[in-house]
Amino acid sequence: MKRCLLALMMILVAHGAQARVVTKTVEYRQGDAVLEGYLAYDDAATGKRPGVLVIHEWKGLAAYEKGRAEQLAALGYVAFAADIYGKGVRPATAELAAAEAGKYRGTDRSLLRARAAAGLEKLASLPQADPDRLAVIGYCFGGTGALELARSGANLRAAVSFHGGLDTPIPADALKIRGKVLVLHGADDPHVPPPQVASFQQEMRLAKVDWQMIYYGGAVHSFTNPASGNDATKGAAYNEKADRRSWEAMKQFFDEIFAR
Repeated sequence: MKRCLLALMMILVAHGAQARVVTKTVEYRQGDAVLEGYLAYDDAATGKRPGVLVIHEWKGLAAYEKGRAEQLAALGYVAFAADIYGKGVRPATAELAAAEAGKYRGTDRSLLRARAAAGLEKLASLPQADPDRLAVIGYCFGGTGALELARSGANLRAAVSFHGGLDTPIPADALKIRGKVLVLHGADDPHVPPPQVASFQQEMRLAKVDWQMIYYGGAVHSFTNPASGNDATKGAAYNEKADRRSWEAMKQFFDEIFAR
């Protein structure tokens, strides 16, 4: 009996050792622009799995978003962190980031949508991903991008915004949203004022979108990123509770939308 139990334990340990998150830098294109994304998946899993596109903050694809992709891969998803700005375009300062983000967040969001769509297309083409079970998440600038991708009519089961901007130049495009929407929002975020929140909610209601919005008390902008510091008076700061709770909310949301 003891030998059987020992053998079983060895099998389980060996199986666990085989499971690992594989990561790769992936070059792809949108028109003439060369983009450089980041892929993460569990190579021990078999068959096609749901895919999650991750859209970065305003300083471009960096370690933070790559870490989120790895977390998603550990949960069993194929995660692809998109590159909206282009290969090598990684603003080093807030001023440069604001200028770069402004190119995509203006009154014409077509380029933002196109770059996000290119990332989604790359994700859907991966052999590990199920092209009929796709979602997008985004942080700050990326939260705006996630919502704009959904508004474009992309084949998404869900879009999740973490402390992202909620405004859009064409609210009527919400009628094109094909999946569910989850917005995870800092209740004290000065960068997304109450009128913008109210307009977004009305947009969702008029389009009859299946949407949810969760507020986190005491949280401001960028509440999921430890690099934001801890001084909430600056308008952007890390909030451990809001970070943890919002990630759990996303997990439960995905459990619902990807259930067969």
